[in-house]
Parts: sequence; structure tokens; C-alpha cells
Amino acid sequence: GMQAASPVRSGGGDPSAKLLFAPDGANSLRASGFDIPEWHAVADCECELANDGRTEIRLREALARSEALHRKKDARIQYYEVLSQESDHRLLNSLQMISSLLAMQSRASKNAETASELAIAAGRIAMIDRVHRRLHSIDGSETVAFTQYLKDFCRDFSAMVFSQNRPEQGIAVKGLDIELPTVTAIPLGFIANELITNAVKNSRGQITVRLDANPEKGLALSVSNDGAALPADFDPAASTGLGMKIIRSFANQIGGELRFGRGDNNEGSRFTVLFP
Repeated sequence: GMQAASPVRSGGGDPSAKLLFAPDGANSLRASGFDIPEWHAVADCECELANDGRTEIRLREALARSEALHRKKDARIQYYEVLSQESDHRLLNSLQMISSLLAMQSRASKNAETASELAIAAGRIAMIDRVHRRLHSIDGSETVAFTQYLKDFCRDFSAMVFSQNRPEQGIAVKGLDIELPTVTAIPLGFIANELITNAVKNSRGQITVRLDANPEKGLALSVSNDGAALPADFDPAASTGLGMKIIRSFANQIGGELRFGRGDNNEGSRFTVLFP
């Protein structure tokens, strides 16, 4: 009977010579009873390459979809940033306009007491405008001279809320003179604003703002007043007030920790934010 054709070898009759074959013929030769390891390897490689090609196509498609989503997200973020800037711009312009209108009304009033009250209101709104502009002025900077920022803020805040006839009332800024990264300074500025506002409500006189080194976290911002001491069971984490929620939120944003206790000479209260 007919015998199966022997595979063609290179190098004439040398049995050690390499096999010459086409991968497409591997299946037909296997069907004839041949099972050569090299053909298994070639077939496996071809299959693996085909799978890799399909995987690459899927990955490229997924990457294209991801890039499209990122472009949409970036465009949306930019849109909301523009809206936020426009809103801030309108707010600051409105504050300036209200202050100017009150000042004009004060000058036009024939009643001295009414004129004085209107002038005070105009001055307070002008202070709020300056505080907001100072906060926005640090946007885009890598670092902020935070101690100077606190001093400027507290000076304006004092002029806005304390009567000129009560020189014993005011806000003192003490401690380190340092610069902070803007990503830390802005949240810390909001924290300081909330803590100082709360301290003013409870203070009978001087409020002290300190920025000190701290062995646990690195730095500590504290605001203390000489008002009534906090209740023994007071827990900032359980407080439902908006101010405390804002403080806790910004403290978490900068990896900080909020603590509280007695103020100087064991009087009043002190809130401290530890942060790296």
C-alpha cells in the first residue's frame, strides 16, 4: 500500500538537519499521523498572537473611550470654574455697590445718628469685600505667606466687628512666621475664619490666634478667647452646627485633626487644628 510521505528535511539526507515546513500544513500532517513538537509551538504562537491582537484592539477602544470621557470631564470642570469665577466676581461687585450706596445714603441723611449707623454699615460691608478679595488673591499661587494673611484678615475683621470705643477688644496673631502651600493655606484660611467668627460671639475681650510647631503633626493653628468655657461634655465631632461641619470638613481635607480645651489661664476656650 501507499506510505505516508516523509517530511522534507534540509541538508539532504542528514537526519540531524532541521525540518522545513509551512505552518499551514501542520494540521494535514497531524491528520496523517505526524505529531511534531515544533508545529505545536508554531500553532500556539499563532493563536497567542491572534489573541494579543484582539486584546490590543479592545484596549485601544477602551483607551479611546476613556480619553473621550476625560475630555468631557475637563470641559465640564472648566465650565464650572468659569461659572464660579463669574459668581465670585458678581458677589464682590455687589458688595462694593452696596457699600457705596450706604455711604451715599449716609452723606445724604440729615439725621446725624442715622448717618453714623449707615456709615458703620457701609464700612462693615467694605471690610467683607476686602476679606473676600484677599482670599481670592492667593488663587494660582504655589505658596502663601500665611502668617501675614492671618494678620491682615484679623485686622480687617477686628475693624469690622469691634467698636472703636472698646480698645480692649481685638484679635492678636502670634507664633511662627511661615509660608504654606496654597492647597493647605486656603482650607486653613476657611478654618481660621470659622474659628475666629465663633470666638467673637463668645469673647468678652481679646482673641488670640496662634500658629505654632507641633511635635505630633507638624503645625498647629489655635484660636482662643476669654469667654465662657465649653461644657465638659462638648464634642465637636457630634456637633450639628454648620460652622463645626465646615471646620471638620476642611480639617480632613488637609489631613488635620481638630482638638478643643480651655484657653489661656484655664479660662475661656481654645480650638486647635493640628496639620502636617
